[in-house]
Amino acid sequence: MSRRARTSPAKVRVAIGALALLLLLIGAWELYVDLGGADPLILPAPHSIAKALYTDRSLLWRNFLVTAQEVLLGILVATVLAFALSVLLHFSPVVRRAVYPLLVASQALPIPIVAPVLVLWLGFGILPKLIVIALVSFFSIVVTTLAALAGVDPALLKLMRTFDATRLRIFRHVELPAALPGLFTGAKIAVAVAVIGAVFAELSGSSSGLGYLFQQANAQILMPRAYAAVVILSAFAIALFAALTVAERLLLPWAYQPRGDLA
Repeated sequence: MSRRARTSPAKVRVAIGALALLLLLIGAWELYVDLGGADPLILPAPHSIAKALYTDRSLLWRNFLVTAQEVLLGILVATVLAFALSVLLHFSPVVRRAVYPLLVASQALPIPIVAPVLVLWLGFGILPKLIVIALVSFFSIVVTTLAALAGVDPALLKLMRTFDATRLRIFRHVELPAALPGLFTGAKIAVAVAVIGAVFAELSGSSSGLGYLFQQANAQILMPRAYAAVVILSAFAIALFAALTVAERLLLPWAYQPRGDLA
């Protein structure tokens, strides 16, 4: 029996358990609101949010397309810049010692303060939103990619030098394949914060997007619509995480090869 066949029932049980836990949490939320534990104007019940998802589906979809474009482009920009920076820091310890503290400090910048300044400088277009999303997303990619580069087997590096391989050839054949799983790991972490970054950017200056819709619905005390926007954002982040996981398995099969498994 193959390994895939052996592990398939376990995956089904995990999926069933996760679904059961989700339904339990939603049921508890529904009871809490329906029994008077919270004011529906502040915390709407799940059935009200589900109703808003249906009745406001056209409005939610139009604004979702705007936010989805911002998030996807922002993650793409963050990934390209983070990978290039990771390679530079890996090749130059001097640059790494100078730049890395600044990278850490960049994550302490309050986005609600930075985003309005970017809007003031660059206007209400997509550019300031891409910068905000890239700013909150790229650090995790840099950290995980650098960790993967640092974790390359020294024996492989020594073997390549024994065959007089150039520094570029060593990077191409040994370090780059080792870095790609770290790149994907960082990107999967980044998708969650990218969605948050998009919301902050839209709150600071936008006329469309789920963040803008959330702010508008909140101001009008249309809380089911506001929470429906949050549900869509959460589902989008989960879908992006799942898509990156599938892409990683397809593009980097060696990263999932069991070590020492000769079967």
